Amino acid sequence: MHELGMCEGLVELIRQQAGDRGVTGARVRVGTRHAVVGEAFDQAFALAAAGTPAEDAVLDLVVTPLTVTCRDCGSRTESLDVLAVCPVCGSADVELSGGDELVLESVSYREEGPHVPGHPG
Repeated sequence: MHELGMCEGLVELIRQQAGDRGVTGARVRVGTRHAVVGEAFDQAFALAAAGTPAEDAVLDLVVTPLTVTCRDCGSRTESLDVLAVCPVCGSADVELSGGDELVLESVSYREEGPHVPGHPG
């Protein structure tokens, strides 16, 4: 489950930014090439966040497409499939680009004091 390694890095970044503030949520943009599974990513994030200011935070995962450029017909499209073929002509002779980002876009914090892990609010 490669999602766990990604989430450990994200939680560490969130922890550094949060200081002693409790975290209520985080928005993460991840490219299609990382081939993450949403449910597995959520579980990995919860596991990595346990005992940190991000424990119990709601994760908003946004998967971004990659660009498919067909060498046969010249079309250029976007896809959420890592094994993409040209949707116009069906050719597998395509160039894939983008879709490899992993970005912590935003973090939401609790308004009142530090968060005690395992306790709401």
